[in-house]
Amino acid sequence: MPTPNPDASADVSGEFIHTVAEGAERERADMALVHAFPQFSRSFLQKLFDAGLVWCDSQALLKKSKVGPGDTLSFTVPEIKSLEVRAVDIPLSVVFEDAHLIVVNKASGMITHPGAGTGEDTLVHALLHHCRGQLSGIGGVERPGIVHRLDKETSGLIVSAKTDAAFQGLAEAFAERHVRKEYTAIAQGLARLNAGSIREPVGRDARHRTRMAVSKEGRPAHTDWTARERFTKAPSTLFDLRLHTGRTHQIRVHLSHMGHHILGDELYGFKPTQWKGPVVDRVMLHAAKLAFTHPVTGKALALEAPLPEDFAALRRGLM
Repeated sequence: MPTPNPDASADVSGEFIHTVAEGAERERADMALVHAFPQFSRSFLQKLFDAGLVWCDSQALLKKSKVGPGDTLSFTVPEIKSLEVRAVDIPLSVVFEDAHLIVVNKASGMITHPGAGTGEDTLVHALLHHCRGQLSGIGGVERPGIVHRLDKETSGLIVSAKTDAAFQGLAEAFAERHVRKEYTAIAQGLARLNAGSIREPVGRDARHRTRMAVSKEGRPAHTDWTARERFTKAPSTLFDLRLHTGRTHQIRVHLSHMGHHILGDELYGFKPTQWKGPVVDRVMLHAAKLAFTHPVTGKALALEAPLPEDFAALRRGLM
């Protein structure tokens, strides 16, 4: 899976991040990066967009996507020696597949994209093998077009395009919030209400740059939640959550802000030494449902991934 090379004069690699300044006018995403990174040509940056390698929060951007104040765009330029990603035979749990796209139930522990420090065990490696001979060259390169992200420890549904048309349609659907995304989580504490909605802006934590946080300077974020089950043995709640926006770590931040730290999520407040329940081996968050209109056929798709066994076993241990 070759990645577009930068211009010969731009001998750089690594991750690049640009936050659109307050007061700036909204403009196309490709032009925002052209202005922010003059060391790269517009044609090179457009190839990154075509390859699905430019992101805002947890969603891939198109060249024509409009960005404005507070939006944070990111992309990675790999080292030249690391341009090839080979197909690797890794078992996948396929929930839906046709000639245009594939939806898999990602296992916890699998990283979505290859990057610095990752091995040949990412979802991209697995999809290249599974879809061998079926990829039509998205952005001119044979590769799966992944349009949204799941954290390494989050299990559940993730969709990838096989064709340019499907990639463009899916990216637009995610950007325009036409995709229904529902998650399940087990978090500390007994929910006082049966349901609610949290609309708190999410942005980079000013004190801990690896974290996100509820912040007045953040971007609007909206999560609906329902308390499906409460466990008194070790006070905790099983939540069903619907994302209306796709901010980085949105559910983890919103639940923590409510005082409900997701079990296993030490980055956002879970403390294993203070937990009196069953052993927790990972962040207990699962992407359970995806509903969207097929970008090519127009068919309505409603897909679901059952709770993985580690999640279900923890739930049983709390009952």
